[in-house]
Amino acid sequence: MDTKRILCLTGLTLAIGCSASAFAQMDVPEAVRVPDGHKVAMETVGVGQITYECQAKSDMPGQMAWVFMGPKAALNDSTGKQVGSYYGPPATWEAMDGSKVTGTQVAIAPGGDGNIPHQLVKANPAEGKGAMTGVSYVQRVATKGGVAPAKTCAAANEGERQIVDYQADYLFWANK
Repeated sequence: MDTKRILCLTGLTLAIGCSASAFAQMDVPEAVRVPDGHKVAMETVGVGQITYECQAKSDMPGQMAWVFMGPKAALNDSTGKQVGSYYGPPATWEAMDGSKVTGTQVAIAPGGDGNIPHQLVKANPAEGKGAMTGVSYVQRVATKGGVAPAKTCAAANEGERQIVDYQADYLFWANK
């Protein structure tokens, strides 16, 4: 455990400037950490489904695989109240006030067995004014479920769609 983390844990937060978000960054894989100079603007829990389709692999003739088609999830605050939605493609995070962001994936890191990966997305400028205005990064952590179906994907069921449940924390970051 590094010195800053020990000091954060012992209550010296004000003395060394550890915020909850700084502490949270220590608990995620380095690949998906948000660069310095950003602060958490909004924290949500995404609860929903991911759709997969059985398709032929374009780079491997005769081989089939479940392909990610898109998510559909409610974004809830810490009290469980819906404050937005996540859907795609393209991956879009939309607040209840109508403001929304899309972005480009920067990195992923393993989320554990049976879980989709943690993810860091560089946000495009927000559309509309509201909760998503100023968001610079979207970080997905604490993932549960969401991986491709265990059901066989073969030529016999090509085009079949399967929907799997998932949950993840989505942290929206803005410049300090």
